[in-house]
This record gives sequence, structure tokens and C-alpha cells, in this order.
Amino acid sequence: MSPPSKDIDSTFQGAGATSGLEIWCIENHRLVPIPKSSHGKFYSGSAYVILNTVLQKSGSRQHNIHYWLGNEAKEEDLALASDKALELDDALGLCAVQYREVQGQETEKFLSYFKPCIIPVEGIYSSETGNVNGDTYHISLFTCKGDHAIHVKEVPFSRSSLNHFDVFILDTASKIYLFSGCNSSVQERAKALEVVQYINETKHNGNCEVATIEDGKFVGDADAGEFWSLFGGYAPIPRDSPSAFPEKDFTHSIKLFRITLQGQLCELGAGPLTREMLEADKCYMLDCDSEIFVWMGRSSLITERRTSISATEGFLRNEGRSVGARVTLLTEGLETTAFRSHFVNWPHKVDAKLYEEGRGKVAAIFKQHGYDVKELPEDECEPVINCRGMIKVWRVNGDQLSLLPIPEQTKLYTGDCYIVQYTYSSIGKDENLFYAWFGRASLMEDRVEAICHMNALADSTRGHPVLARVLEDKEPEQLFLIFQTLIVLKGGQSSRYTTFIAEKGLPDETYHEGKTALFRVQGKSPNNMQAIQVDQVSSCLNSSYCYILQTGPSVFTWIGNLSSTRDHDLLDRMLEYINPAWQHVSVREGCEPDEFWEALGGRSEYPKEKETAKAIEDPHLFTLILTDGDFKVKEIYNFTQGDLTTEDVFILDCHDEIYVWIGFNSSIASKGEALTLGQKYLEKDVLVKGLSLDTPIYVVTEGHEPQFFTRFFSWDPSKANLHGNSFERKLAILKGGIQPSEAPTRNSWKRHSRGATPDSSRSSSVSSNGHGRSGSPLPNFRSSYDWRFSSPTPIARKLFSEFSPANGIPGLA
Repeated sequence: MSPPSKDIDSTFQGAGATSGLEIWCIENHRLVPIPKSSHGKFYSGSAYVILNTVLQKSGSRQHNIHYWLGNEAKEEDLALASDKALELDDALGLCAVQYREVQGQETEKFLSYFKPCIIPVEGIYSSETGNVNGDTYHISLFTCKGDHAIHVKEVPFSRSSLNHFDVFILDTASKIYLFSGCNSSVQERAKALEVVQYINETKHNGNCEVATIEDGKFVGDADAGEFWSLFGGYAPIPRDSPSAFPEKDFTHSIKLFRITLQGQLCELGAGPLTREMLEADKCYMLDCDSEIFVWMGRSSLITERRTSISATEGFLRNEGRSVGARVTLLTEGLETTAFRSHFVNWPHKVDAKLYEEGRGKVAAIFKQHGYDVKELPEDECEPVINCRGMIKVWRVNGDQLSLLPIPEQTKLYTGDCYIVQYTYSSIGKDENLFYAWFGRASLMEDRVEAICHMNALADSTRGHPVLARVLEDKEPEQLFLIFQTLIVLKGGQSSRYTTFIAEKGLPDETYHEGKTALFRVQGKSPNNMQAIQVDQVSSCLNSSYCYILQTGPSVFTWIGNLSSTRDHDLLDRMLEYINPAWQHVSVREGCEPDEFWEALGGRSEYPKEKETAKAIEDPHLFTLILTDGDFKVKEIYNFTQGDLTTEDVFILDCHDEIYVWIGFNSSIASKGEALTLGQKYLEKDVLVKGLSLDTPIYVVTEGHEPQFFTRFFSWDPSKANLHGNSFERKLAILKGGIQPSEAPTRNSWKRHSRGATPDSSRSSSVSSNGHGRSGSPLPNFRSSYDWRFSSPTPIARKLFSEFSPANGIPGLA
């Protein structure tokens, strides 16, 4: 990395040290800071530099720099703004992404900083008077475009400015009119109401009357009469009247150029691009038509970066794309998702260094205060729901469900699939949470059946339960907290599994006490501990864990050198839980007797380094745009609860788990369909971060969001239970006409129901330590209940179409 320049503007001193926005404006060829009271007010004759700093959950700071160019700004101010943005990045240590923002063509990321909108005003900024024109009031006509981040553009106050595709706001001294084109979306109308409220509060002190006008409806509407009289009387709008935001017809050719020291562009190719084409001491331009990326290697000099920006600006002018063109400047290692998506197999970087460094600093602080801290313990996951509810577990056996007796509910087989129903108390009422758990060796047919069974069980309960699909080894922490103690055993009990291994001539690895078995003990507390059966070979050991080795009459416990005292405590508790009668021999790593290695088939290499804690990922929210059975995604930046519009479906990507949120007025017909959308999202790998296809998927419905979903928002429960579509809800809030109320029951989730839960399948509540205790680890099915269903639905089969019975058991074939 090149060292920071010594010629950094003194105005940038201390920039980025705290979270939030910092804004500067070009005034008389110099940079002046903008006071917070004026943030969001932009003048079309000026150019600005904006820094947004976010403190991420990992402890590191994320910086985004935007330089905003007003349509009437001088050329020298535009050039100076881009140069100062580069200088600011240099001051921050080359750790920011830079965006070129042009008035009227701003990125949604930029607009998300200034909710609900920005409305540029004419004139230039002055640090002495605020502006040269003053804030004299005049009637204005604005057009609004966007479902989430909304572009607001002032258009001539004329009937010819109106059209059937956009939403318009007419701001007069006494009343604000919202005119909705007949072809505008409900979401756009709702967002425009936020702009109306913003104008009312900023220009009228909240005292202006608001009227809504619908395109084509005039008879008997006094507000409509007033509205059209301001345009000289009513007259139809021509059907072919153009939108103020014409659709751009971009081609899809992608070209990569190397930028020379002299500012020349050398095309490298338009075919498949790879990361290896980018060298650390050079700068490149990626032309994607609708967006331009400038990639700057870590070893490139500040002068080379300035040359690259000048060369890009010249390219845009020569190509006739300088107006409205979006340019993103990236330093090596800070590539955005959009940039990486244009390269084939961009390497996924898993780097927890910053996270580990942060934890190390905290440990150092403890040491300075006299505490003997060898390492900082992992943060224990605090439960976000009541974990003292009732649990029921069913094993999937073809078209049958077998309810497990309480002592066997904590023992799952890797060749089987299970349905877990957890009922807990929340805000004075019972809530249900369903998990479909798939063992790694389970068959596709059983997984399909499990989804169908889970949907039917959920449909038979009152309310709107949350559904989740999880795979072995990818369980969310919350599932472990619900079970409190969980044992995962090899083999399986389902008829499909036993038939399959018999037909394939595979050995039956199903656990029983007479076999040699090796268990890895893991967890974070006595209320969150697991014993996972692994292959009984020494290569499955790991110095970070403790193990139980069962060899018929003998039992060994193996303590890894990198395990903690907490791990040792969990080992003792797990031994007692599995079988209190066991007499075990405790073995420390490095002091194993020969009998220990003989039981594992001899010594072999195994991991002997401490497992690195994963860096915590910040969540991302995406709206799904459903078209012809497929969907596109659009990220919602700086998201809030208000972005969850009732007509849409959203994905909340938390990296370790994803949530599919279904709006009450969306087109999704069943939760099975929502699970399918979640699986397709995982396949798309939208963030280009190598998201596992086995990531847990939750499905939640509007108005019935659990706390483990709402914790990612600043949540107001009263806003979650309103009637009507997005526009009607926001209009009611704006006018104060109705109060939040309970939404009506929606029955569309029952469309794929396959039956009702039998009354006899009730379970006792969980005991104080989580579950009843069994003296033997062997399952007992004498109390199981069989429940028959019809064949799986097409929705469930589509969810696992990537598996084929011919491929055999995943992980065994």
C-alpha cells in the first residue's frame, strides 16, 4: 500500500473517527464543512464531498465516500470534488469506496442517508448566508420515482409535465397535492407520501393540508377540482405522455481497460474476466455501460489514481455518457458485490483477522487491570426467545410421522429427517416455531416429505408460526438453545434409509452401545451443549475440543490441549447426561495410552491449531422482484422497519442464517413457496461471498415477526398491524385517521395443507434442565405415534430438485 500523502487537506483532520455523516462543499476553490443542520440540503450550483462511516458488528469501521455534482456546478468545482474525495480516501488509509453522484441520478446507497429524500434547490452554497438565492417560497411541482430509495425531481409547473407512470407532488402555499399516475405502483405512492410529509414539515412547519388525487378520477372530488384549476382546468393527459424518468436502454457488453501512467486506456478484453487480470501496482477501468468501475491496486500511487479518474472522466465525455454516469472507485481488497459479480469465480476471502485483533485488544485491556487473561472467551449467545417452552419432535418415516417420547427427543440420527415444534410464551400469548432438521446422510425423498409434514403441522396450529429449514452441522444457535442438550448419532431409523443402505450394500453405521463410537463435545454453556458422533478415526480429533470415545465396556474422555475449562465442564455434564453409570478414563492430549489409539485404528494427523472465530457479518436486506417464476433482488441500504412493504417479499441475509419475510399483500401463496425462494436466493449467492447452500432458512409473515427477527430493526409493534396496502397505511398515519390494529387473519397459508395434528400428539413441558433424562443413549420408539399423509406437493419437490435418488445419500456416495 502506498503511504498516505503529506498534502492532505487540513479540513479532513479527524474525519471518519466517529460514525455518521460528514459533508463538505466546494466554495471558492476550497473545501468547507457543512453543519449537521444543513445535511441533506444540496444546491444545484455546488459540488459536495460526503463521508459516511459505519461501525460494523465486527468492530471495524466501514467508510463510503460520495462526491455529489450539481447540474449547474462549475467544471473546476466538479474536478476539485473528485480530487478531494480521492484525498479523503488517502487520509483514511485507502479503506473507502468512492462513488460519483450526479444530481437526479444518485445511487440508492447515497439516497438512503437522507431519508425520505433529497430535493436540490437552485443556487450555490455559501457558508456565510447558506445560499445566494434565499429561501423565497414558490409553487413547485415534483415527480417521484422509486419503491424504497426515492428520486425527487422538480419539473416545470405545467400540465405537460404530468403523466400516467409517475407520482407527482404539487406544493402550494395552502395545500400539498399528491397526484398518482394510474400506472404508478402502490409502493411508489406510499414513498411519495413520505416526501409529502417531509415537505410539509420542512416548508410548512407541519401545518399544511394534504390532498390525494387519483389519475382519471374527477367527478365529485373537490380536491381534484382544486388541483386541476391550478393547471387552468381539467383536461385528459395524453396516453403517450413520457415519464420524467425515462427507462435507460443499456447494452450488456463489459470491457476491461488498463489505465497507463499517461492516462491512456488499453482494452484487455470483453470475454470472461478473472481476478488474476488485475495487478496490484496498476489501475483499471471496467466499463459495464450502466456503471463504470475504477479499480486501483494497493501498490498504485496517488498520482496514478488521479490520472485514472481523469482518464475515466475523459472517456465518459468522449462516449457521450458523462451526464448521469455512475462511477465507483475501488481500492484493491474493497471490491463491491456489483464489481465482483462481473468476474468468473472471484476468490472468496475468509479473513477474521480484524475480528480476532479486536478481541485481542479487549483481552489486553483486561490484563492492564490486573486480570490474568490468556484468551478472551467466546461470546455466549443470549437467547432472544423464551427457552423454557414446550418441545415436540417427530421423525419422518416416508408419509408417516413418529412422535418421539420425551427421553428420546434429544437424540437425532444423521440418516433421518425430523420436525421440531417449539411452543413458547411471548408477550402474553403462545407462539410456535417449526424446524425441519435434515441429517447429512438423509435421502432427498425424506427431506421433501419433511417440508410437507412441517407445512401441515404449521397449518394445523393457530396463528402464524415461523418455519425454518436447517441441515446438520449448520444449525442456528437458537436451535441448540431450544434443545439445550442435543446428541447427533450416526445411521438412521427411517425405512427409506435402511432400505437404501441394504440395496446399496453399505455398512449400517447406526449407533448402538456395542459399537465403538467417538463423540465430539461442543457448546457454550450447560444450556447449550452437543455431542456429535464422528468417524472413529484419529484424524477426526481436534485440539480445540474434548471427545468421548466409547469402546464397548470402556469409555475414554480426551481433552484437547487448546480446549478451555468451560469445555471440560461441558464434557463432564455430557457424560452424566448420556449415561451416569459410565466409568471413564480421562486422557490428556499427548498422554494417550495404546488402547486409545488402537480403538481409533492407529495414530494419524489431526488439526492442532486453535479454530479461529468467525468475523461477525452485518445483515443485508433485499427485496425480491418476482417475474415469471424467477426473481431479481435489490438491496435496501440503511434499512428500517418502514422498508418492509406489505406488497413485497424480502430476504434478510445475516450470513449464518437468512429470513424470508412475506408481506401480507404479497403474491406468495404458501410458506413452502417462500422456502423455495430462500433456497434460490442461496443458489444465486447475491453478495458473492460463497454463501453455503445449507444456510438455515427462516420464513416469517408480516404482523407475526418473532423477536429473533425484529432484533435487526428498531421495531415498533404498532406499525406491524395496520390494515390496507402501503399507500393506505401511510396515508392513514399521515392524516391520523386510524390507529394501529390487529391485521385480519390470512388463510392463504392453508392452501397446501395436508391434514390436522391429532389431539393425542401433545407433549409435556420441558423440565428445568431442558428435558427428561434417559439413563441409556439408545432410542426407544415404543411410544411413537404414526401419522399418514398423501404424497408430497410439487412445491416441496422443487425445493430439493438438486438432489437425485440416483446420487444416493449426500456424503455417503
